[in-house]
Amino acid sequence: MSPSHIHVPTDCRTVTEILSRVGDKWSVQVVVQMGEGPKRFNELRRAVTGISQRMLTLTLRGLERDGLVTRTVYPTIPPRVDYQLTGLGCSLLKTVRGLGDWAIQNRDEILAARQRFDAGGDEELERERSDAA
Repeated sequence: MSPSHIHVPTDCRTVTEILSRVGDKWSVQVVVQMGEGPKRFNELRRAVTGISQRMLTLTLRGLERDGLVTRTVYPTIPPRVDYQLTGLGCSLLKTVRGLGDWAIQNRDEILAARQRFDAGGDEELERERSDAA
């Protein structure tokens, strides 16, 4: 086994922590929206269906804290605030788009697997339970 495949508990915690930030329901959608360029808060709120003002604020703060988004305040009246992906955020966007492409390419196969599982899943589960007993 090569060193890159050795299980290191601290690495797992780090990966879990980061994935919980970038893989939550709202962060992915916000990152995708900012992939089109800088956005103002209300632009993002309109573009991300179902997100509340509070949740968008929390999501943007988390993304900014992790270095994925920059927040620029312009000294106008009223103040103008733009949010934009950083280089790190752009690299995440590339990964997210790749995962989205994978999901679209494999959608039919996944749906078929779900149907097979749902059709016979109860019988298989019962077999596993009886084998474990």
